Amino acid sequence: MNPRQDSDPGLTRLEGHLLWAAEIEEARRRADRFTGELPWLTTAQREEVERVYRADRIAASRAALVRICDRVTELRAEYETRYRRLRARCVALAVLALASGVGTALTAVLTRP
Repeated sequence: MNPRQDSDPGLTRLEGHLLWAAEIEEARRRADRFTGELPWLTTAQREEVERVYRADRIAASRAALVRICDRVTELRAEYETRYRRLRARCVALAVLALASGVGTALTAVLTRP
């Protein structure tokens, strides 16, 4: 059992969690900065605008991540298909080259006087 292989999925999940937490914090900072430009808002209005702004920003980030994940899945399938085709071609070419070499050698042996 390889400890690195065991820890890779956990580290990936942790990284994703930290990135998402950073995105939420960025949404909070932007909401605060946005409402800072609106000094006439009451405290309740400010809190509501910040809540709506954060929710919108988080929804937009989530939608972008879903699009990215979908595209990654599509690309993975595309590249796996291309790799299988390329591998099949390489194997076929190697078999053909080997058969040609064997055929040439047999012909040379059989046609010797």
